[in-house]
Amino acid sequence: MGVTGKLEVEVDIKASGDVFHELLGKRPHHVSNMVPDHIHGCDLHEGEFGELGSILKWDYTLDGKKSADKHLVEVIDEENKILRIKLMEGSDLLQVYKSMKISLHVIPKGDIDAILWKIEFERFDDFGPYPTNVMDFIIKVTRDLEAHHVHV
Repeated sequence: MGVTGKLEVEVDIKASGDVFHELLGKRPHHVSNMVPDHIHGCDLHEGEFGELGSILKWDYTLDGKKSADKHLVEVIDEENKILRIKLMEGSDLLQVYKSMKISLHVIPKGDIDAILWKIEFERFDDFGPYPTNVMDFIIKVTRDLEAHHVHV
């Protein structure tokens, strides 16, 4: 049996958190136009963009290696501004981790918003890596998306 864990990072942003929720929840296929150095595409495999149960395939570069992941959209909570995806079989990250879910939660903080990113994962064994490189990647993408929407 592997080890389960959770990484959380809260990133304060100058752009509206609603922009992040809308973009990643309903128009993820536009992300590669905004951060082409990190994300190279997002294709719809089943369902509709912005719909629960949809399956998306992301092409990206992580640690200098081109990778691809399929994920299932598990949660789209418009009221609380929460998105959650679950990586599916055949995903590159699931060669390293037994399971992984990634969620985004927009948190209003007065004059600014924050994005709370959470990675829930299970390692194959006690000695596997923690997904800190994935969280670092997510933070870079967040900052680049912020810069695209606001001159920071």
